[in-house]
Amino acid sequence: MEETGQLKRAFIDASAGAISGGISRTVTSPLDVIKIRFQVQLEPTTQWALLTRTVCGNSNSKYTGMLQASKDILREEGLPGFWRGNVPALLMVMPYTAIQFAVLHKLKTFASGSSKSEDHVNLSPYLSYISGALAGCAATVGSYPFDLLRTILASQGEPKVYPNMRAASVDIFRTRGIRGLYSGLTPTLVEIVPYAGLQFGTYDTFKRWMMAWNHLRSSNAIHGDEQVSSFQLFICGLAAGTCAKAVCHPLDVVKKRFQIEGLQRHPRYGAQLKPHAYKNMYDGLRQILIEEGWAGLYKGIVPSVIKAAPAGAVTFVAYEYTSDWLESKLT
Repeated sequence: MEETGQLKRAFIDASAGAISGGISRTVTSPLDVIKIRFQVQLEPTTQWALLTRTVCGNSNSKYTGMLQASKDILREEGLPGFWRGNVPALLMVMPYTAIQFAVLHKLKTFASGSSKSEDHVNLSPYLSYISGALAGCAATVGSYPFDLLRTILASQGEPKVYPNMRAASVDIFRTRGIRGLYSGLTPTLVEIVPYAGLQFGTYDTFKRWMMAWNHLRSSNAIHGDEQVSSFQLFICGLAAGTCAKAVCHPLDVVKKRFQIEGLQRHPRYGAQLKPHAYKNMYDGLRQILIEEGWAGLYKGIVPSVIKAAPAGAVTFVAYEYTSDWLESKLT
């Protein structure tokens, strides 16, 4: 009986995670495409940096701001350009979030000694961080090839290097082998530990604070209403996503560079990153810092944070509601 209950709980967590991840990814895809274009562009991505480079005789930047990038993508690729790579993104994010939430609930159940979600809120912040980090690592390894394909398809521009996901995966496997489908995995895992830890740890912390705030506001302090509203869940998810993304962005830039090494894009998109341009993650960080400055490590930070906030909010709200709905239907 207990085993059946655990399987049902795992199914609820995985299904709710997959649905919430799919919704979040589709809604925020335009910001993700702009972010990726900035991250893989070796030239400056701001007007100020471009002005500085012009003095030195190098001013060939394709994208120099969110508005300008949006206009260019819309003009050259149409509306579908903002959802380029969304199919592999969904194939990546749905198993990713399914694995992540299922593993997270299992770890929290182990740490708290209870399978009830309401008991998980009172976990120590450190245990929330560790659970989130381990869940993120498990989900990353399980869905990484789709993440790589999403980056390549979203960054290639027009004319397309690959017409679809199948063509990209076949060519990568043929030229680079199975390891090619996992290019950039190391910086991804190094990034996901603090990112997932911060995202889930801060979400639980903000949610706990919100429940305490609701309790204080209640007219009956003894039997205070601690129920967190959907808007408050949205705020908690927004804050958690913003904090995590702001801290971990440089590692995401390095990961994207590893993923698009050797991609033969049209010359108008700027300099191409040669195959094996970076020896390892540390060398990638060092070269970007030397050649592009601190700004290079934070290319795409504006659309990234703007995207991370609603993405985190939508994911957590959709997960909470889908999980509750599934639980009510299956009990």
